Amino acid sequence: MLTSKISKVGKVVICGAKGVGKTAILEQLIYGNVTIESEIHSTIEDTYVASVDTGKGSRDTLRIYDTAGLQGSVQLPRHYLAYPDAFILVYDPSDPSSLDMLGGIKGDIDKYKDKKEIFIIVIANMRSRQTRSAGSSPINSSQQQLHHQLNNDAIESNLTRANNWCARERIKHYTVNAMERASLYEPFVQLASRLYPPQTKSSFPQLRQLTQKTSKVDNS
Repeated sequence: MLTSKISKVGKVVICGAKGVGKTAILEQLIYGNVTIESEIHSTIEDTYVASVDTGKGSRDTLRIYDTAGLQGSVQLPRHYLAYPDAFILVYDPSDPSSLDMLGGIKGDIDKYKDKKEIFIIVIANMRSRQTRSAGSSPINSSQQQLHHQLNNDAIESNLTRANNWCARERIKHYTVNAMERASLYEPFVQLASRLYPPQTKSSFPQLRQLTQKTSKVDNS
């Protein structure tokens, strides 16, 4: 009789500040058609389905709920906190306020998760905001170099701060670029692997060996 492996479905919510590239990450991961010129509209609410190969012989399915970007003191709506198996928190390392917002989101997740085990990962999206406007900037070369250096210093400072926070919270931190599809694979594969660890064949290998030896004795 032919049988097929049933794919598992994990429910994942992706959230963060407005404009950090949550939708661009999902569009690039699943469809691979996002470029720096792509026009991506603000999300109200959307759902994506990703089939993830974790190297276990079967593909695990992630149903990913894309949420509206948060601004100011606006909190993630409570209904998103009740059902997910995992959360992906996204921030822009060139925008420190988007990183600051993650602490509040993490606090809400901890508050409403009850006794359920929830997996959380943090993604720093390195796509450059200034890339689109660089060609139209009237500042001279030395000013551009100074601006670039200051921006890089700020990004490194925010990445260090994020790494330290994630270490304290015991959360995995990933650095990606939504314009580079290959950079997106690791966090989603690792998340799927944590949601669905491989099943062990037997919890009692000694018992199985004993049974086999007994059977041989009986037959002799």
